[in-house]
Amino acid sequence: MNKGILFIILSGLSFLIVNFFVKVLGAGPNQSLFPGLQKYPAHELVLARSIVSFAISYYVIKRRGLPVLGNNRKWLLLRGFAGMIALTIFFYSIHFLPLAIASTIQYLAPIFTVLFAMLLLGEQVKKLQWLFIILAFVGVGLIGFNNLIAAERQESINYFWFGLGIVSAAFSGIAYTAIIKLKETDTPINIVIYFPMLSIPIMSIWCLVDFTLPRGIEWLILLIIGIFTQIAQVLMTKALHEGSAAMITPFQYLGAIYAALVGFFIFDERLSWIVYIGILLILTGVIVNALIRSYQNSKQKRSN
Repeated sequence: MNKGILFIILSGLSFLIVNFFVKVLGAGPNQSLFPGLQKYPAHELVLARSIVSFAISYYVIKRRGLPVLGNNRKWLLLRGFAGMIALTIFFYSIHFLPLAIASTIQYLAPIFTVLFAMLLLGEQVKKLQWLFIILAFVGVGLIGFNNLIAAERQESINYFWFGLGIVSAAFSGIAYTAIIKLKETDTPINIVIYFPMLSIPIMSIWCLVDFTLPRGIEWLILLIIGIFTQIAQVLMTKALHEGSAAMITPFQYLGAIYAALVGFFIFDERLSWIVYIGILLILTGVIVNALIRSYQNSKQKRSN
């Protein structure tokens, strides 16, 4: 198997482990997989993840002799704030939505990246891309109809958190747009560290009014969330370095299938057929958009 494909699959599995434990800690005593767990607010999980990420990133930066604050600080701050808001909302959406829906809605981020890159960076969007952008949002609309046709045993959707999940994807799109801009001026590790640099003080203040003191195995779960987030990000970066984006991208969205399977078999989440069609349309729109964009980039490089 191609190394890039292997790395992106392992990255998706690592993110799945993170999302799984975020959902477990969000449910606390209302889940039966780990009896006796306390319920954790999402911002505390963001704080735990950020502390581990900062420790690892700071060590790497010092070891390489890089400036901690980077170069293009305006865009680094934008990336950090947008990423922090996106992840916090995403973790809350995992608590209140079926795992498959929360994960798939987050995959709208590349669609928003295309739109923000057009608005902020002046990138061109092809007519064919608009078609698949619309297709992805048609999928969102279909998921929104779930509550109208869901059977008794099927999951209903909390529309408030469904809407905020889309907002989370939009902020992820802003963060990804900032990363595109920062590729010219800053190293990946400098880009990564701005997230925990901003989120640690903000989430610490939030935890002063809503905090659960970890006990027993909960310390290990919090550590797993932090470590596997870092592993997932490293593997994703390695994947994109090992192979072309056109080859790697489709495998990135296997995460939605993983989430649907875990939701169905472990959390007993039963979704209506219209939700699965919506998920399929979203993934089709996102993947084809990514492939079109990758083809454009490779064509532009060849012409240069």
